[in-house]
Amino acid sequence: MTRLFDPFTIRSTTLRNRLALSPMCQYEAEDGFTTPYHLVHYGKFALGGFGMVMIEATAVSPEGRITHGDVGLWKDEQIGGLATIASFLKRNGATAGIQIGHAGPKAAMQRPYYGDGPLTQADQARGDHPWQVVSASPLAVGEGWLLPTELDAEGIAKVLADFAAAARRALTAGFDVLELHCAHGYLLNSFLSPITNLRTDEYGVDRAGRMKLPLEIARQLRAIWPEDKPLFVRISAVDGTRSGVTIDDSVAFAKELALIGIDAIDCSSGGIGKPYEYPNGYGYQVPFAERIKSETDLRAMAVGLIVDPHQAEKVVASGHADLVAIGREALREPNFALRAEAALGAANHDSPFDSWPRQIGWWLNHRERKIRQLGPWSANDEAAA
Repeated sequence: MTRLFDPFTIRSTTLRNRLALSPMCQYEAEDGFTTPYHLVHYGKFALGGFGMVMIEATAVSPEGRITHGDVGLWKDEQIGGLATIASFLKRNGATAGIQIGHAGPKAAMQRPYYGDGPLTQADQARGDHPWQVVSASPLAVGEGWLLPTELDAEGIAKVLADFAAAARRALTAGFDVLELHCAHGYLLNSFLSPITNLRTDEYGVDRAGRMKLPLEIARQLRAIWPEDKPLFVRISAVDGTRSGVTIDDSVAFAKELALIGIDAIDCSSGGIGKPYEYPNGYGYQVPFAERIKSETDLRAMAVGLIVDPHQAEKVVASGHADLVAIGREALREPNFALRAEAALGAANHDSPFDSWPRQIGWWLNHRERKIRQLGPWSANDEAAA
């Protein structure tokens, strides 16, 4: 028996299992448009058995991109490429999710494989030029980073409109699940954190003020996103330093999100404040998901150094989270979900590859029968002459 491979229904959407691909930016878009790379990249996780595949942080505006390589949904012409991906995911059994966000003070930075820091002259020679970045308050991420402009009333109105427009485009593209990005030091996290939000207006001062803009955006997304479709929010449950956002703050935020009609919290951490001052090991963010799940009416998704099928099974079977998001381990092994099914004894013993894509599974089942006849391979084995 395994809980990890029980179907999971939230509103009118049913995931085939409790494993989700965590959104991970690939920085390979062109002017916000997806390319064939993205179809191949995300498609392999649907073929690999994941219950939900979440598309990477998708910028709601050009200035909301982390890098020049970010996927975007700020114009209608970008819908088509994402629609192709969503359609492929669903045809191959995966629930199609997409995360939308605004990078805020961490916008206009290097693609990670060029250095993962502020843009340099070498980046600009490649055509990656900086732009004016924005944040809750005019505080740079660090030495050498761009100094953001504090969002004024006009800027806040634009951000609200940009998120609304991106959500409508995501719906047109055919996604089942929408996730609002409020984590990792990006714009909405910069409002939530007392480290980066020094405002004295209605969007600052205290916890209620700091939550105001993310809640306004969540409320309008819930009004746009159909009642039968789930809406997730990714949070940094704690900032990197203990003087920032605490788990108590995040529980309070989650309770307000529940009142709006948000369905699930994707529980990450960090992004503001260094060094990371909380325990940091395998499954280190699972306790945050457990707190959210136990103290609110929301579903919780756990993420972070979950690398083994039995570890993922324990998270769900123990009731600590409803879903498990796999990130870097999925990049290493796109078939993680299918291999987990076998490792946990959930696969058909006689035809263990029945859950694999039919174009592949019948080949592997045929091979498995031959291997059972031959017995385990050893270095001394040779084919018959």
